[in-house]
Amino acid sequence: MLAPTTIWAAIAAFAGLGLLLAWRAARANVGTAEDYYLGGRAFGGLVAGLSYAATTYSAFMLVVLTGLTYRGGIGALGFELIYFAGLGLLVIFAPRFWLAAKRWGFISPAEMLGARYGSPWVARLAALVALVFLMPYCTTQMAGIGLLLSGITGGEITLVQAVATGALLAAVWTLFAGIRSVAWTDAVQAVVMLGSALLAIVFAVAALGGWGAFASGVAQAQGVRLGVPGPGLWSLGTFVALSLPWFFFAISNPQVSQRLFIVRDMAAMRRMILWVLGFGLAFTLIAVTWGFAALQLAPGLENSATATPALLTSGAIPAWVAVLLVLGILAAAVSTLDSIALTLGAMVARDMMNRAQPGTQILAGRVVVILVVLFASLFAVQKAQIVDQLAALSAAGLMVTVPATVGAFFWRRATAAGALASIGGGALLAVWMAMIQGVSVFNPVLALSVGGVSVVLYVLVSLVTRPRPGALDFDLRAELDSVGAW
Repeated sequence: MLAPTTIWAAIAAFAGLGLLLAWRAARANVGTAEDYYLGGRAFGGLVAGLSYAATTYSAFMLVVLTGLTYRGGIGALGFELIYFAGLGLLVIFAPRFWLAAKRWGFISPAEMLGARYGSPWVARLAALVALVFLMPYCTTQMAGIGLLLSGITGGEITLVQAVATGALLAAVWTLFAGIRSVAWTDAVQAVVMLGSALLAIVFAVAALGGWGAFASGVAQAQGVRLGVPGPGLWSLGTFVALSLPWFFFAISNPQVSQRLFIVRDMAAMRRMILWVLGFGLAFTLIAVTWGFAALQLAPGLENSATATPALLTSGAIPAWVAVLLVLGILAAAVSTLDSIALTLGAMVARDMMNRAQPGTQILAGRVVVILVVLFASLFAVQKAQIVDQLAALSAAGLMVTVPATVGAFFWRRATAAGALASIGGGALLAVWMAMIQGVSVFNPVLALSVGGVSVVLYVLVSLVTRPRPGALDFDLRAELDSVGAW
């Protein structure tokens, strides 16, 4: 076990660095909503890419993905690589998101959809769906912090203390200066995440006798986990159920698609995508390797989600490396939480209060940030079952915005009525199937039904209705050609 005083000292030092960055970021703000939520659209590729990566590759990686590897084997790598392949959608959609946002001044992805279809109700519904499915997802980040800090200290750091720590860091870093403080702290956190994870892997493998002994141990003792379905978790149905919604993560989750609005030019956009892809591939391989190392150094765990705490306290990882990795996972969870909170704040301010003054929109966003963090903290401590269900459903639930997003750029005949039917009908079906009928997120029927119904409603309702007179035409061909995009 790690001493609580050591953990608290490390967290205090890390928080101090974050506060310094947030204070420095606040000095650059000019007081407009665009500046608070998008940093004046002036970010370079490195900071934008690391911020995107830190937001995307959350505590999920070294808690959930490692646990899935521990439980089911190599299928976890295939699942995560499907998500990684989905980042290829950025090549098509990132230039379009950026050009549309720059041309018409969009601040939130929901605002972009509402303008494209000429209906504020499309924007409001997209924002509501994000609130429903992302707020519980924030709770899982808080719970991950609690599980980690409690596990590595033998319960001496309580769940309440751990959750309060994560909540305070997320709220302060977000409220200080909006996207600037979030993005700059995200960039530092991404470096800490990747660096600490690499160090931990090196020591874990060394404790097993080196890479050759590690590979031999996996092949001999855990050979069944090198195939699919392995011990049974990664059946074809489970693989489809989990992979399909995550493939569209880059365009369905507003906390990452909003990152496409913040870069200063297309060159920065290209660098951002490269940083995201490089970070993502490295972190995926690390998380899966970490899971296989845990199988050898901490075998027989009843709860696979405790694989990381068990490995950190196994004696194979030096205390200072374990502390760094704890900071890395804490940073991953906080970066995801504050990014989601800020994006939800932008959606409420821009899509539900679109006529308010800039100062009011910033204030509203800050209030939403506080409410989101409080919600996540409260329910993480209470371990409410409904939140767990909605959080597990988040990827499938957010997938309902994909048809309207794709159609916004590639189908001029699409209508506001089609978008409303697709988003609203798909979301209601997702909640009904998962929470009333009890269909598991591991059942492919859920993702296929929600995705299929959303597409069918979008197409059929658009065909029998007409575009609204105020709808924008996202004809960006000339701009795309000028920046050399597809």
